[in-house]
Amino acid sequence: MKPLLDIEQLCVNYEGQPVLHGVTLSLARGELLCLLGHSGSGKTTLLRAIAGLEEPASGIISCDGSDLRDTPPHRRGFGMMFQDYALFPHKNVTENITFGLEMQGMRGNKAAARAEEMLELVNLAGYGKRHIDELSGGQQQRVALARSLAPRPRLLLLDEPLGSLDRSLRDHLAEEIRTILKQLEVTAIFVTHDQMEAFSVADRVAVLLDGRLARLDTPEAVYRDPQQREVASFLGFANFVEGRLDDREFTSPLGRLSFDDMKSNKAQGQRTLLLRPEGATLAEGAEGRGLRVSGSVRSRTCLGGHYRLRVEKIDGLNAPLTFEIPLAPAPPAKGSAVEIDVPGNSLVLLAQSET
Repeated sequence: MKPLLDIEQLCVNYEGQPVLHGVTLSLARGELLCLLGHSGSGKTTLLRAIAGLEEPASGIISCDGSDLRDTPPHRRGFGMMFQDYALFPHKNVTENITFGLEMQGMRGNKAAARAEEMLELVNLAGYGKRHIDELSGGQQQRVALARSLAPRPRLLLLDEPLGSLDRSLRDHLAEEIRTILKQLEVTAIFVTHDQMEAFSVADRVAVLLDGRLARLDTPEAVYRDPQQREVASFLGFANFVEGRLDDREFTSPLGRLSFDDMKSNKAQGQRTLLLRPEGATLAEGAEGRGLRVSGSVRSRTCLGGHYRLRVEKIDGLNAPLTFEIPLAPAPPAKGSAVEIDVPGNSLVLLAQSET
C-alpha cells in the first residue's frame, strides 16, 4: 500500500540559517507518528512545512502521490491542533466546532449534528452550549480535538497539544487521544518534547536532533536501541562507557564483552556502550552472560517500586553509573562496596554520531 505522506530530503531555512537538514520519512494511512525532540530541534518547523506554513528550501512533500509544492495550506485537507487550542472565547463549544465546517460549506442542522457527534466522541456530550471560559484545561483540549476532527481531515497535525497541562492529566489525555484517533482511523503527526507522551501515543517515533532525523522506529525499538549516543542522552540515559569493538568483542575499562548478534550497527572501531539502568540486580553467585560492575555506593534513593543506586569508584571510569535495583534485597548503605549485575539485554552498543 502506498504511503499517505512522503517527505524526501526536506531542507528548511529560517532567516538564512538551515533548520531542517535532508529529512526523509513516510507515513502510512492510519498511522500515528510522533516528532520527538528538544526545543529548537526542528520538529515544529517540519510540521509547519507539511501544513504549508513554511516554504522548503529544497526537497519534496507529497500526499497521495501528489507534490504539495504549489498547494496552499487551505487546500491540503489537513487539520491542525495547537498547544494554546486557539478556541474562540466569544463562541460556545458547538460554535467553535462548527466554525471549520462552515468554512467548508457545511451549515445548519448537518453541521450541528457533526459537532454533537464529535462531542460524544471526546466525552463532552451535552457541553455544546457552554462557553469556553467555563471549561477546564482538559475540557478545552477535548473541544480543540473535536474541532480539528470534525472536517474529517486526511491528515491531522498536532503541535504540542498537551504542553500546557499538568503531568497526570497529560498522561490520561495522551492515551485518550490515541484511542480516539485509532477509533476513527485518523492519520496523524504529533509533535512533543516529552518522551513518555510520545511513547504512549505513537505507532512510530521520529527523533529529531539539530534539524536531522536521528532515529525512526517503534517506541519500543527506539528505547531498546537508540543507536546513537545523542539519541540515548535525549531519552534520559546517562550510563555510557567508551571502548572498542573488534570482531564482535567490545573492550572497555569494564572488561571484555562478546556481542554475537550484530545485525545492526556493525561498524568496528571506537564505540560507546550504553548500560540501561533497568534490569540490573545485586550480584549473586558466579558472573553471568551480562556484565558485573564493582564499586562503592555513592547514593541510594527509594522511588517506591525500586531503588535508584548510584555507584562510583568503578575501575577505569571517572563518572558514576546509575542503576534501578529491586526493593528486595535492599542495596547496601552509602559508602559500602557493591557489585551489580547488568543483564545482556540491558547492554547496547551505540554507533558513532553521523552529525
